Amino acid sequence: MAGKIPDLELTPRAGTGKGAARQARRDGLVPGVVYGGGVEPQAVTIPFNILFKKLKDGGFMSTLFNLKVEGADDVRAVCRGVQRHVVKDLPTHIDFLRLKRDSRINMNIPVHFLNEETSVGLKKGGTLTVVRSEVELMVTAGDIPDYIEVDLENLEIGQTLNISDISLPEGTRPVITDRDFVIANIAKPGETSDDEDDETTDEDEGEAPEAATEE
Repeated sequence: MAGKIPDLELTPRAGTGKGAARQARRDGLVPGVVYGGGVEPQAVTIPFNILFKKLKDGGFMSTLFNLKVEGADDVRAVCRGVQRHVVKDLPTHIDFLRLKRDSRINMNIPVHFLNEETSVGLKKGGTLTVVRSEVELMVTAGDIPDYIEVDLENLEIGQTLNISDISLPEGTRPVITDRDFVIANIAKPGETSDDEDDETTDEDEGEAPEAATEE
């Protein structure tokens, strides 16, 4: 489980709209917005270099942050979207959703595969086919898992691991509940998997529908 909530410092952004966003990028900043929590959205910026490094380090989208914005109270939040340049694939806009500790939210949690070196099927020459490298789970904001673990040690060639085979952290559940979807399998040498793939969607800049509930 996630440990101490890390701080993330943002700067208020006075201007809004495309012109102000372009100017922020020219100044080495990434424009963004903090929304939700029953208060008005706040335009912010974050230094490009800081955001780029955090994205490169991984786990950014599944981390609960303590946002520190000058002139505002600290607030817990998660990143709900990073828009990127269509050619350079660099971050151009970021959205944060304010949360309370007991808020329930859908988040994509990375999958870590264990014991590849000792996996029965892989040692026999099988090929690991990862169908989902992350799984969308409903989690509690104050206890977001860093990742979920999948043990490959006893998986034979031709066998499949489904979400029902995974021991999920307490307090979490899959968002998809109408089918027992595939996480990974071990295919025979030379075979490719026909299993389902994750569907992904892109959100337009400025559109970030709130997806948190409170219990």
